[in-house]
Amino acid sequence: MATQLREAQSSTGLVITWEALPDDYQLEDEPVESTGHPLVAGALRESLEIYGLILAQMLIASNFALCANVNGQLVIKAPDWLYVPSVKEVLSDRKSYTPNLEGDVPAIVMEFLSDKDGEEYSFKRTHPPGKWFFYEQILKVPVYVIFDQDGGLLEFYRLENGHYELKQPDENGRHWVDSLGLYLGTWQGTKEQRTGYWLRWWDAEGNLLLWAVERVELENQRAEQERLRAEQESQRAEQERLRAEQERQQKERLIAYLLSQGIDPNNLPSG
Repeated sequence: MATQLREAQSSTGLVITWEALPDDYQLEDEPVESTGHPLVAGALRESLEIYGLILAQMLIASNFALCANVNGQLVIKAPDWLYVPSVKEVLSDRKSYTPNLEGDVPAIVMEFLSDKDGEEYSFKRTHPPGKWFFYEQILKVPVYVIFDQDGGLLEFYRLENGHYELKQPDENGRHWVDSLGLYLGTWQGTKEQRTGYWLRWWDAEGNLLLWAVERVELENQRAEQERLRAEQESQRAEQERLRAEQERQQKERLIAYLLSQGIDPNNLPSG
């Protein structure tokens, strides 16, 4: 595999080199800014995996290093969630990803708001560049999502004519993600002892992609409904059996009475 690709960035005057990180490069281990961040990121992946929507050639990761070399200086950003449709080589363990060199540019990156001073919106172009500038002008990621997990605000930006444009949600409060063929929206509830806002996926028909715990709960509900249905059917059958038994006993009593009166039940006039 090539270790370097070179691209002139004429629109910004920057020269970008897509280089693989050396095997012995030590990435900074930044602490997670919020205990909720990995939960929200993990939940996004979980539902995709459950529904069989993750293919081997895809790269889906959270707090994961995206690399580029800008004007001879290494730039690394670690979005809270990212999705790459196709990589050139499927690896069981990656410590970083260099777009173009190793595969597709991420189709979507997400940042969850933190206490830092607006880094998610930073258009700073000097080294190290801000996240917004990096995703929009360096990587040119088609979709950039900024999510406030505390207030539930979802900002959905689409790259149009070289710049991110804020898009309004549909009538259900969701955004269509072409690369995944799914809707992205917010949902409020509890998972893993965290109650608050979450990012969720819906399919093209508007069906929510469930988490594992929700699928188990749904299966339990269906099993209980089936048990109740079977119980009701059993009760109905028992009632029918009792009704038939009562009719049989009544018929036997009538025959016995007729015989006691000297009347042959088989010779009774019809009608």
